[in-house]
Amino acid sequence: MRLSELVSAMSPTQLTEVALLIFVGVFVAVGVRAWRTVPSERERAARLPLDDGEPTGGRR
Repeated sequence: MRLSELVSAMSPTQLTEVALLIFVGVFVAVGVRAWRTVPSERERAARLPLDDGEPTGGRR
């Protein structure tokens, strides 16, 4: 069965449920990645908007 046939056979309610499941899966994946990030990496990412591009002698 082709994907187009599968999608056309689904009701709007089922399509909405599939979209919700995809959203929740991506949300959980982003949350897990953020949770497992090393604190020093989070601090570096938090400083990025203020970084003017000059080397500070730290790790890049």
